[in-house]
Amino acid sequence: MKAVVVTDQAAGTAGMTLTERPEPTPAGNDVLVQVHASGFTPDELSWPSSWTDRLDRDRTPSVPGHELAGVVTALGYGTAGLSVGQRVFGLTDWTRDGTLAEYTAVEARNLAPLPGDVDFSVGASLPISGLTAWQGLFEHGRLQAGQSVLVHGSAGGVGSMVTQLASEAGAYVIGTGRAGSRRTALDFGAQEFVDLESDALEDVGGVDLVFDVFGGDIGRRSAGLVKEGGILVSIAGPVEARPVGGLAIDFVVESDRRQLAEIVQRVRSGRLRTNIGTVVPLDDAVAALNPTAHVRGKTVIRVRP
Repeated sequence: MKAVVVTDQAAGTAGMTLTERPEPTPAGNDVLVQVHASGFTPDELSWPSSWTDRLDRDRTPSVPGHELAGVVTALGYGTAGLSVGQRVFGLTDWTRDGTLAEYTAVEARNLAPLPGDVDFSVGASLPISGLTAWQGLFEHGRLQAGQSVLVHGSAGGVGSMVTQLASEAGAYVIGTGRAGSRRTALDFGAQEFVDLESDALEDVGGVDLVFDVFGGDIGRRSAGLVKEGGILVSIAGPVEARPVGGLAIDFVVESDRRQLAEIVQRVRSGRLRTNIGTVVPLDDAVAALNPTAHVRGKTVIRVRP
């Protein structure tokens, strides 16, 4: 089968190559999925799990990508809950070969049914951004209607999902980003927008929840904006500054079938929009994931026509 592989951590996405790999065999509780579309997060090539397995053994050449939509073609021993021929989407294990390939083996529990009226490219764009937004807002951020939320990177893949889900939940959303992202952030549902290059972040005042995707100086300054009893949620690694009288939580997204079902139903009903920038075939994946100019929206790799 065709697959994109990486062998050199220092090279990052520039070290990607398209090659032939053996088709994987599903282990117990796995399914084999014929991948129709795959998402990719460039940051994953800096994660140790992209290069070593759970026992810290080198696993290169490894196949990157952890978001997929496709069709189940085989079941591993003891696998239940899914069937051959079923359309699925989801998030694969961090320490196993991923989804930039024609086939991948995935634990069945990490996948959810993909309704027939949702395109595979849309399905592949949802797992990381959708689950990250859902878990950050509702599990870790304990968001309630009427609260105020500061969403950093609100026009990005994760931020646009956070903005939409928070708005739907009845929150007042303040988005941030570069000036060129203002229109996109407002279109996704932000009531206000802060240009981090020219506006004073501190003028936002107190908020109930900060959703931080940047960390660093922005994360440290954001801690001071959290109200008494509020929460700073970060996906940018360990929190460097904690709110006075509030909580600070950093987390890594996990697959959840029920949450995936909630997310895709919102897409079907028009309550949630994806932020896809471009869709390219697998043969062009290496070039597309090494862009020479800034790319807006998520790049999705279409593995099958």
